[in-house]
Amino acid sequence: MRTPENLAEILTLEAIEVNLFRGVSPNDGFPRIFGGLVIAQALTAAYKTVPDRICHSLHAYFIRPGDVNAPVLYEVERARDGGTFTTRRVAAIQHGEQIFNLACSFQTPEEGLEHQSDLPDAPDPESLPTEAEYLRSLGDEVHPRFIKMAEYPRPVDLRWVDPQHPTRPTPKSSTKQVWMRAKAPIGDDVRLQQCALAYASDMAFMESALRPHGLIWTTPGLQAASLDHAMWFHHPFDFNDWILFSQDSPSASQGRGLVRGQMFTRDGKLVASVAQECLMRVRK
Repeated sequence: MRTPENLAEILTLEAIEVNLFRGVSPNDGFPRIFGGLVIAQALTAAYKTVPDRICHSLHAYFIRPGDVNAPVLYEVERARDGGTFTTRRVAAIQHGEQIFNLACSFQTPEEGLEHQSDLPDAPDPESLPTEAEYLRSLGDEVHPRFIKMAEYPRPVDLRWVDPQHPTRPTPKSSTKQVWMRAKAPIGDDVRLQQCALAYASDMAFMESALRPHGLIWTTPGLQAASLDHAMWFHHPFDFNDWILFSQDSPSASQGRGLVRGQMFTRDGKLVASVAQECLMRVRK
């Protein structure tokens, strides 16, 4: 049985045929498959066909909600094997229909020009409470079921710098910071490290577009979902240690919100950039 706190186990795929793999979702207490899991498993499937290069970017679309009670088939198309770059397309399939598709590119590592954004100021992750600790600190203001959900086994440890209040949300700046790391050791293989960070890149992300409007997941009438997701890997990293996910949302319009993020190691190395557009409607 796969444990919800072990990313290496969650991302393990079964080879069904050439270019075809099967993954399952752990029971994480939600009726739909977590989008980050499908991103990470699709990248894992692509890596099964790319033995000697490292992913530098991925672009994905969420098409249908995933059924947590059914396995997911990942069909890999070997689009191109070039002299320096390799391209793959992956379709995630359930019940005979695509629920997600991914395009990703891999590169032979090489030296080149370098510059990066500066590490933003942020408190140390050890000084911040876990989600469950934060909710418990609010006492009777929070229903026990929210604390129970926060205590459910999850594979990524999250520490919010400025969390939104779960029952009395107020408009806040879209700029947000979250520290994150894998709970269970995942080794040092760069491929698994990237897949693990891709999983985490869909966590606590869309909320940045909700913050300026004082909205949270439990706001009555809110309809929210990820529409697409893009990620660029800049440098190797160790997700066994803390990564700062610095985010902002520059725009929301026409029922959609855009969120952007940069991921830094504790010593200030920018290791990945992320962007996502999400559906955000409030029905009266």
